[in-house]
Amino acid sequence: MKKLVSLMLAVVMMLALALPAVAEAAVPSGVEDGVLTIAMECAYAPYNWTQSDDSNGAVPISNVPGSYANGYDVMIGKMIAEANGWELEVIQSDWDSLVPGVQTGTFDAVIAGQSMTAERAEQVDFAGPYFYASIVCVTKADSKFAEATGIADLSGGTCTAQIATIWYDQCLPQIEGAQVQPAAETAPAMLMALETGMVDFICTDMPTAQGAVAAYPDMKILDFSGTEGDFQFSEEVRAENVNIGVSLMKGNTVLKEAIDAVLSEMTAEDFNELMAKAIEFQPLSE
Repeated sequence: MKKLVSLMLAVVMMLALALPAVAEAAVPSGVEDGVLTIAMECAYAPYNWTQSDDSNGAVPISNVPGSYANGYDVMIGKMIAEANGWELEVIQSDWDSLVPGVQTGTFDAVIAGQSMTAERAEQVDFAGPYFYASIVCVTKADSKFAEATGIADLSGGTCTAQIATIWYDQCLPQIEGAQVQPAAETAPAMLMALETGMVDFICTDMPTAQGAVAAYPDMKILDFSGTEGDFQFSEEVRAENVNIGVSLMKGNTVLKEAIDAVLSEMTAEDFNELMAKAIEFQPLSE
C-alpha cells in the first residue's frame, strides 16, 4: 500500500513539474521558422505606406503581389529582424483586423502605429514602446481655425479622425460645440476629408500630422501640448496613448523579450531621427 501511495505521489509531482513547461510552450513565438511576420495597414504614412518598388529599403508585401511596404514601422521591423537573424515578412491588413489577426496567430506581431492602450492590452501583449507621439490637430493654413491656441477655439468646426482611435473616441468629444463627422476608415481618407474641405480639422498624432504637412503644404499643425487648452486625460491615460508599441499574442514572452531587447537600446532621440527619415522619403500621395 505504501509503495502504491509513493508511486502515486511521484506521478503527481512529475505532472506538476511538467505543467509549467507545457504552459510556456502553449504560445509559440511564431519565429520558429526564422521569419518574423508583421502586419500593418500599409496606408498610414509616415508609419507605413505602399509603394510600387523597393526604393529606400521598402519590403515586398507578401499578400499584395507587386507592391512594397515602407515607412517607420517597416524600418523598425527590419531592425528587429536583423538583430535576431530573422527574415522579415510584411502583410497588409486593415486597421480593425490587426488585433484579431495577432490574437489568432495570422501574423506574429503588429507594428502599425498602435497606441499601447489599456483596452488593447486586455487583448494583446505589447513590446516597446518604439515611439512616443503627442496628440495634435491639423487644419488648413487659411482656415479660420488656423490660429487656435486651444481646443476651445475649435468650437463649431466640423471634424473627424481615424476610426477606432483615441482621437475619434476620446479627443473630438472634448471639443465643445464641435460637429463630429463619421470616422474615417483610414489615415489617407482622414487627410483627404480635410484637404477637400469636408471637415475643418482633424485630430491625430504628431508623426501623422508631420507626414500630412509634408504631403499637403497647405495644412497646418495645431499643437496644444503642455497648455491649458490641450485635451485632458489622466497621466496614465495620456501615457498609454502617447506610447506606441508592438502588439503580440497574449503570452508570447519569447518574441516580446526578443523585441524589447532591441528597442530598449534605442532612445527617444533615436526614434525621432528615424521618424524624420521616414517623413523625408514618404510618397507625396500619402
